[in-house]
Amino acid sequence: MPHHIFCAADNIEHDKYHDCKQSYYRIRKLSDELCSEHNLSVIIPGGERGKKYNEWQADKNSSAWKTQIRKDINAAIKSSSTYEEFLLLMRAKGYEIKGETFGDDALKFISFRPLGKDRFVRGSIKSLGKEYTKERIKERIELKRERKAVIPKRDYAGKRLIDTSDEKFQNSPGLQRWAAVENLKIAAQAYNEAGSIKELEQKIATTAATEKEAKQTVRKLENRIKDLAEIIKYAEQYKANKAYHTAYKKSKNPDAYFRKHESQIILYGGARRMLEQTGIPLKGLNIDKLKAEYQELTAQKKELTATYKNCEKELKSLNRKLENLNQYLGRTEPPKSAQEQPDRDNNPSR
Repeated sequence: MPHHIFCAADNIEHDKYHDCKQSYYRIRKLSDELCSEHNLSVIIPGGERGKKYNEWQADKNSSAWKTQIRKDINAAIKSSSTYEEFLLLMRAKGYEIKGETFGDDALKFISFRPLGKDRFVRGSIKSLGKEYTKERIKERIELKRERKAVIPKRDYAGKRLIDTSDEKFQNSPGLQRWAAVENLKIAAQAYNEAGSIKELEQKIATTAATEKEAKQTVRKLENRIKDLAEIIKYAEQYKANKAYHTAYKKSKNPDAYFRKHESQIILYGGARRMLEQTGIPLKGLNIDKLKAEYQELTAQKKELTATYKNCEKELKSLNRKLENLNQYLGRTEPPKSAQEQPDRDNNPSR
């Protein structure tokens, strides 16, 4: 946000500038318009007024989880060029999202649930603030775009620049003109979709970070799913054999009863020890609830796996565009088979 300096005296009418609240808002509006015209940043009001004291204090200490949600939303908006990409980034951070769609049948509010939390937080004016409703989030992403991409009718995104150093191009002016036009189209699409090399490099870094974050979250989910599967196994084993243990304790001839139902009693004892070690309360043990959590975590893992695979695909496309732009602008040499060898080495067949 730049500073604007102006003379306090009117050189034509010789009037003096008098400051008031109304003139402040006019100057701010004019400043925002000038910044937008010159592709400079515009400060968006945060809608932070009207907080309770304990929330304000928690925000100040950076301990409120709502504050973290706002930070993650702001970071995702900053790194996204579309609303769909914003949703991908938030899910890659481990958030479960509902109510994100628009339409007559859609939920009124978008809601976010961080990994490890029990409840969703609404993206409403009352809960997170006016800057965090789904309509405003989409609007903020659209306002952030500095230019509209002009997409050629033919898709050149997956093409490499044509290497015109080959002998057949040197001996054919017509082939050279065709290659020059094709290379221009490839570079133009890459530039239109990226905006600039700096923006493209930033996009590559953001996508790579999203992929890494999604993979890390998937690993955490896999560990939790594995542990939960063990807990469910022992819980079912505990419940199935509890009656034998109870009867064994009440039996008039415990030794004979134990010999007859030895395996069930041993299974019960082992399951009980494992559940106690993991901190699962045996009183009111709810296997259905554990299975519901297992299914929920499995669904989250599936969604995040799709996210990082999409990121891998997008990274490949973005790196191709950067390579084409660098080559077209003379910043790199045309790719050789030897240069592509490290890519094959980084993907072991084992």
